[in-house]
Amino acid sequence: MHNFIAELIGTMVLVLLGNGAVANVLLKRSKGENSGWIVIATGWGFAVAMAVYIAGWVSGGHINPAVTIGFIAIGELSPKEALPYISGQMVGAFIGAVLVWLAYMPHWKDTDNADHKLLSFCTMPAIRSRRHNFVTEVIATAILLLGVLGINNTHNGIGSGIGPYLVGLLVFSIGLSLGGPTGYAINPARDLGPRIAHFLLPIPGKRNSDWSYSWVPILGPIVGCLLGAFLYKLIFICFLN
Repeated sequence: MHNFIAELIGTMVLVLLGNGAVANVLLKRSKGENSGWIVIATGWGFAVAMAVYIAGWVSGGHINPAVTIGFIAIGELSPKEALPYISGQMVGAFIGAVLVWLAYMPHWKDTDNADHKLLSFCTMPAIRSRRHNFVTEVIATAILLLGVLGINNTHNGIGSGIGPYLVGLLVFSIGLSLGGPTGYAINPARDLGPRIAHFLLPIPGKRNSDWSYSWVPILGPIVGCLLGAFLYKLIFICFLN
């Protein structure tokens, strides 16, 4: 239960601050309107760092089913232990999206672009090609797992207090380098929970929730996390044995 609550709160903060940055840039008459991708990528990087700081001392601050699955793959977590992590992440992501909706309440009606409303909850590709979008999510999440496992490796001598900050920098870097094609979900909960919220909430002038694309930011990160975990294990097999 402790891990469930920690992951719920951490993922709620992640989505509130991350999607809050997206809404700030995309919604009409917001103070941050049209401030651009750098603001969004920075917002997500800081959101990850703050969320990991909040939840990390209890659960390790996974705040992402892909990270949790990666820890299962390297033997750091059992599937049974992972269940409260992933369930907490999904619930927290949904609640975080609802809080973004509440925080920007007057702006939904003033925003004419229905795509921008959807993007304030979940990801959409810049060029829709599900096969290529899937590959992008796999690559980006593999890099995420490689970075997270490296940051947490005691051989690198990184102090635990700076770890969450470095994970935030990692997500910022991924956003700057690999976020353009898909909006870099790299986290099934971060995309699916808010997508469900978009579907359920009474948002004026909203479009459909793009369920035909929704499998990409779910399966792509899952495959990517397994690939990243495998590559990290391969490094240890090659250099430590």
